[in-house]
Amino acid sequence: MQRFVLRKGFTLIELLIVIAVIAILAAVAFVALDPLTRFRDARDARRWSDVSAILNALKADQVDNRGTYLASVTAMTAGQVYMVGTDAAGCDDYNASCDVAVSADANCVNLAGIVTAGKMGAVPTSPNGAGTWTAGHTGYTLQRDATGILTARSCESENTTAISLSR
Repeated sequence: MQRFVLRKGFTLIELLIVIAVIAILAAVAFVALDPLTRFRDARDARRWSDVSAILNALKADQVDNRGTYLASVTAMTAGQVYMVGTDAAGCDDYNASCDVAVSADANCVNLAGIVTAGKMGAVPTSPNGAGTWTAGHTGYTLQRDATGILTARSCESENTTAISLSR
């Protein structure tokens, strides 16, 4: 007489079905979360924060100096757009990556004075998107109008139309 021993466990078909269901759920979750969009949103959020920090530091420096802007900001031509950074020329070379074009080749503004005055730890550099940003050309622009209002912009915006603040 033979005895049949029943073994408990999953069959290969059952395991394959469970793995397939988990893979489908993972794919749906991945598509729903859309990590590329989340990364773009995170970079845009950093750009908004950086633009605000630049303007806050410039305005704090202006208040501390009884209404006078930093010398490099005062030297800017009203209405012209300048690239923030340490470069002395070539600042319009990055216009292809910018939402708003820098007005001229030599339109560079060095904001190191707000760092030495203790208003910022460092001049921020935009997170890399389409452009490659360095301390020489940070990916942020600055414009002063005839009445002294400053407009800071991020060169690029990924999931929004433009990143721009004025004060």
